[in-house]
Amino acid sequence: MSYASPRLYWSCARQYIPAFRHLDEQEAFWACCFRGFRSNTGSVVSRIGDLDGQSWRTSQCRITRKENDKSREVPSKRERVYSFNLTVLDIGTITIMSKPNFTLAEGQPVTDPSVSTTFPSFGGGGYTTLGDTLLLETLAHFNRERIPERVVHAKASGAWGEFEVTRDIGTLTSAKFLNGVGKKTPILFRLSTTGGEKGSADTVRDVRGFSVKFFTEDGNHDIVGNHIPVFFVRDPIRFPSLNRSHKRHPATNRPDWNMFWDFHTNQPESVHALMHLFGSRGIPDSIRRVTGFGVHTYKMVTADGKFRYCKFHFRPTLDITHFSGLEGTRMAGANPDYHNQELWNAINHGQYPIWKLYVQTMEPAQAETYGRGLFDITKVWPHSEFPLIEVGKMTLNKNPDNYFAEIEQAAFSPSNMVPGIAVTPDPMLQARMFAYPDAQRYRLGVNYTQLPPNRAICPVYHPFERDGMATITRNYGGDPNYVRSSLSPGVPSQALSNVTHTERIEKNATLGQNELPVEDEDYVQPRELWNRVFDENERRHWIENVAETLDEVPVGLRQAVADMFGKVDVRIGQMLAAKANNSSRL
Repeated sequence: MSYASPRLYWSCARQYIPAFRHLDEQEAFWACCFRGFRSNTGSVVSRIGDLDGQSWRTSQCRITRKENDKSREVPSKRERVYSFNLTVLDIGTITIMSKPNFTLAEGQPVTDPSVSTTFPSFGGGGYTTLGDTLLLETLAHFNRERIPERVVHAKASGAWGEFEVTRDIGTLTSAKFLNGVGKKTPILFRLSTTGGEKGSADTVRDVRGFSVKFFTEDGNHDIVGNHIPVFFVRDPIRFPSLNRSHKRHPATNRPDWNMFWDFHTNQPESVHALMHLFGSRGIPDSIRRVTGFGVHTYKMVTADGKFRYCKFHFRPTLDITHFSGLEGTRMAGANPDYHNQELWNAINHGQYPIWKLYVQTMEPAQAETYGRGLFDITKVWPHSEFPLIEVGKMTLNKNPDNYFAEIEQAAFSPSNMVPGIAVTPDPMLQARMFAYPDAQRYRLGVNYTQLPPNRAICPVYHPFERDGMATITRNYGGDPNYVRSSLSPGVPSQALSNVTHTERIEKNATLGQNELPVEDEDYVQPRELWNRVFDENERRHWIENVAETLDEVPVGLRQAVADMFGKVDVRIGQMLAAKANNSSRL
């Protein structure tokens, strides 16, 4: 029933209220009503909700209830699902709908979804039939409701939020979402462990994936990084092997430190990342307190074609704190979903986590003489040489309504770059630009970009990618599906047609397997981390964290680990060897 005037609304609503079987249903109903009408006069408020035809659900209301003479505010979302929705059709018009009827997937009514159709038999048995569409549809969908989990970064938490520019950097980049103080851009955030499966514990020692999708007017821009500033390998062909060595042994199906250390001692370029992993950062105690790094080097390009190299950094406004190894192990047993729960509860109670976004920039002239640390993701740019420049802040303010639909189906890729941000000669970046979208095509289907968490908010016109399994758009109708068509309504983006920037290419470069060998330079930054950043307490814990992984490792491999870290600092190798041989107290 619809009510076009407030006066008629109040009288008719009184007749409808008794249909509610629970007092809190009535309270929630009136709470929703008061959002659309003034309680003192009954006059229509100028704006009733979002006039987009979507239902107002009671979980959006907050109601005040008196119990034992004490008033308390109760979020409706914690109560039962109420038996009505309110749909805004027009200003001053509210439609009250009864609870939805159960149906089959294509709308046919269902009497009772909990009972199958059978021919009763003796002994309490019965025969089902192929004519029971409800049963067949239910079982068939159940068999298919799980999709392949991510091969890495499977266990994750996520939320929605916004990014706000606090400093205009129009002199550095033409990327619109980074320009204009006060400009806000909706974002989707996901933080994950790397090696564990979906059901694994949150508080294990592992690198966290730190991903942010910016929904901009020029398309989606993704920063897909980690919670430590460096990575383990710099040749992308080693990426699959790296992740296999951090997962389960193919025979025992258990995590295996022999695999882990065998890989890393034979790829010692990973020593810098290992220093971070076994330090205090290895087990964050809260998603809200974790750092984020883009890791790769990108280009920031201005409208006139000038560019600078850059790196992205996210820093939480809360203090950066961590679990010890023992605390992480205890929490993994007590509450394996601790990080997920802690983030959800914080947002649910209005304690919105905030990160500030910073960039480091390097002039092309500096890059000419900087050396291989420019694009090598096993190294950082020292802040003393390339200070952080604050750009904006990211706030998470909305939990997902459905985890699978909004977080599990979210697809991030470093290939998603808007004008003003460009690729660099970082081999790992270039490989990820292929591997990440390809993984989503396998996991979610070729049309994964049409799913709600990945769909751009700007107009999208790309009729050369159409059809495929489960397209959910109009599929570009009859528009030509080939390029250079005089019949096509599409036109080139004029704003980009004249924007170019220079790129340095070695004239005498030789195509081949040009490996960057591990040299003394690869141990310089790990040594600075050990001597200048770690204090004595952290150094002691670092030794303990590594040593406990060597208990079941063969003697020869233990020595290889000690030798590798001994190149960072001789004392590290000595302490690890002594600890592994139980001949020293630290």
